[in-house]
Amino acid sequence: MTRLELKNHQVWRDLTEILESLDANILVQEHLDQCDYQVCGYWDEQDEYYETITLPRTLEAELVSSSIGVTHKERFLQLKFSLIADAVDHTKTASSKAQKLGELVLIYNENLEFVDENWLLDVDSLIK
Repeated sequence: MTRLELKNHQVWRDLTEILESLDANILVQEHLDQCDYQVCGYWDEQDEYYETITLPRTLEAELVSSSIGVTHKERFLQLKFSLIADAVDHTKTASSKAQKLGELVLIYNENLEFVDENWLLDVDSLIK
């Protein structure tokens, strides 16, 4: 019986190489530019509907996880980001504090073409 260990498989080395060479923050910025920093038709966790949520333009993204998926007909890459904005304190010290606004999951096909998105937003920090 042959024992296959995925941790030593070439697919993991290839995926690691792709993720290391991929500028994930640029993918998020391109996506935000395309949607003009707006999320339309958003339902929050309390089933409250928001027609449009406008995100701050100073938003930064941090890649927190990545995964690959395989079905019988498709392969895809899923990237999960934390969305972070600077909350500026306008007192004499003029310090800034990073504030997590939510998460964004971007899904790409095997040609790195955008397929889908999933938002999880802290609407209390975004709606003023």
